[in-house]
Amino acid sequence: DFMGGGGRGGRQANNKGSDLRYNMSLTLEEAYEGGVRNITIPVAVACDTCHGSGAAAGSEPVNCSTCGGHGKVRAQQGFFTVERTCPACQGQGQTISSPCKSCGGQGRVQRNRSLNVTIPAGVDTGTRIRLSGEGEAGLRGGGPGDLYIFIEVRTHELFEREGTALLLTMPVPMTTAALGGTIDVPILDGKKARVTIQPGTQSGHRLRLKGKGMPGLQGRAKGDLYVDVHVETPVNLTSKQKKILTDFATGSDKQNPESTGFMDRMRKMFGED
Repeated sequence: DFMGGGGRGGRQANNKGSDLRYNMSLTLEEAYEGGVRNITIPVAVACDTCHGSGAAAGSEPVNCSTCGGHGKVRAQQGFFTVERTCPACQGQGQTISSPCKSCGGQGRVQRNRSLNVTIPAGVDTGTRIRLSGEGEAGLRGGGPGDLYIFIEVRTHELFEREGTALLLTMPVPMTTAALGGTIDVPILDGKKARVTIQPGTQSGHRLRLKGKGMPGLQGRAKGDLYVDVHVETPVNLTSKQKKILTDFATGSDKQNPESTGFMDRMRKMFGED
């Protein structure tokens, strides 16, 4: 036998609109700056004709006679009482004899909605932004769900990201690395930072630019920019340039202590002393 029962909370939960998900793709620059993005999403909204009730003009929903308006019924099975969704009203707790023609009795229709979404500076892939009440409208006057924005930050052609830190491999001319000088390092905000290269700088040497990384979320400090030096070997040399390098190569081993030491260790390993 079926009988009315169960709390009204179950029916209200069934009427609540679904949460929605929107995937937003950003460049690293957009993630760095933050700002406002306008999006358009298809979403179920309350029907203007019936104002979300689902009933035609001049009529209104009535409590389901099977479940007494609770949306749940109880059935006795041996020693146990099992609670189930009411088969007459599908858990709505109400039935409609004259449904609204605009929405078919659902109380909602599909529309495109335009929203402005505030993106905090420093978001990363996996960041989730919740917009309360911007999901689908509930059935027959039920409360709306929420909209969740999931962020994906695209790969950058120059910078790599590790949390709030940024990594950059910077080519440096061989002459600058050997003699010292300055280089202009690009910053993600579009500016440049002039950095001093010490004489004798080797490939792999890392420079740290404090506070030039990504902004931290929730008021956290900005990260740092780490610049890895890559000493560039010159190509397409003129005859004069080749002669200069040849003369340099015949000079003292003191100019190349690492390679000289390596060759000495290798000769020792093979017994060539």
